[in-house]
Amino acid sequence: MNAPLYNAEILRLAASIPHHERLTHAAATAEKRSPVCGSRVTVDVGVDEQGRVDAVGLLVRACALGQASASLLAAHILGRTPEDLAAARDALAAWLSGEGTAPDWPGIDVLAPARDYSARHASIRLAFEAAAEAAEQAVKARVHA
Repeated sequence: MNAPLYNAEILRLAASIPHHERLTHAAATAEKRSPVCGSRVTVDVGVDEQGRVDAVGLLVRACALGQASASLLAAHILGRTPEDLAAARDALAAWLSGEGTAPDWPGIDVLAPARDYSARHASIRLAFEAAAEAAEQAVKARVHA
């Protein structure tokens, strides 16, 4: 491994999570927790008529890697569909485990040093898992409203 696990960019992302306040009127909310380290991420979303995320709020209680991942998610989630988020979630999991290429998500390569630390993978995946679940729930709720 060449890059340090907690590099300056990861620490910068961890300290600057966009949309870091919960939504007061979310269409759906999902919370994910890592049993390995106790990290927890809650994602609230709103969706527009086309099913694209148009509002997001996060509560992140995670290590620097989980915070950095949540920061990357939050910076680029608006306008994404549940399918986009599910694809990013699945690609992230595969990439972290060495079974695929980096997800098509801006800045995700900053997390590459963590691929060698499987105990950190769950925390890194939390925001993407919660966002995909919340967006899917929001679209389903909109359809049934």
